[in-house]
Amino acid sequence: MPPLVTSDMPLEQIQEFFRSDKFATGIGCVVTAASKGHAVAELDLRPEHRNGMGGVMGGCIFTLADFALAVACNMDEEPTVSVSNTIEYLSGAKGSHLTATCNVDRSGRSLGYYTVDVTDELGTPVARMVATCFRRAS
Repeated sequence: MPPLVTSDMPLEQIQEFFRSDKFATGIGCVVTAASKGHAVAELDLRPEHRNGMGGVMGGCIFTLADFALAVACNMDEEPTVSVSNTIEYLSGAKGSHLTATCNVDRSGRSLGYYTVDVTDELGTPVARMVATCFRRAS
């Protein structure tokens, strides 16, 4: 099966494709950069993203990281899904904006390995996700 989304598409077309990820886009995640093995997704924080103590909910941070991963691992690849994700929360987010940057560490025929770094608007590391993804080999 050919890739569903490719690096030669305009960013607007890539964003439109990933709008079908209703949960991530529903909470406000937006793709801001995408190429083979790389993606950036951003989120403007709102009150509903906060937990009872006022910090950003861990699930919100995970969703942003997972969304960036979905974009990076599917660019110029056959349809790909994550099979394992581990996230480490490094510090509380400051400000009102988060950025998740995903890069491929190694991409093979059926497995890909990725790292996603999430930072706040001050550039402070908030979380790091490592993921293994699977694609059906052609």
